[in-house]
Amino acid sequence: MGKIGGFFSSVLSEMRKTSWPKRKELTKYTIIIVTTLLFMAAFFMVVDLGISKLLRWYLEL
Repeated sequence: MGKIGGFFSSVLSEMRKTSWPKRKELTKYTIIIVTTLLFMAAFFMVVDLGISKLLRWYLEL
């Protein structure tokens, strides 16, 4: 049990040393991530639709 308690004590000590982002930074990073995800989703959707149309066109020949 001593090792487990020591582990959690060390974890708490390290968590106190951590530099957490401020609210403004966190909001900025969240907006960047959501925007990037939406862009990537739209990009892959267009690529998928394009490949699907090409395959349908090829199979109709």
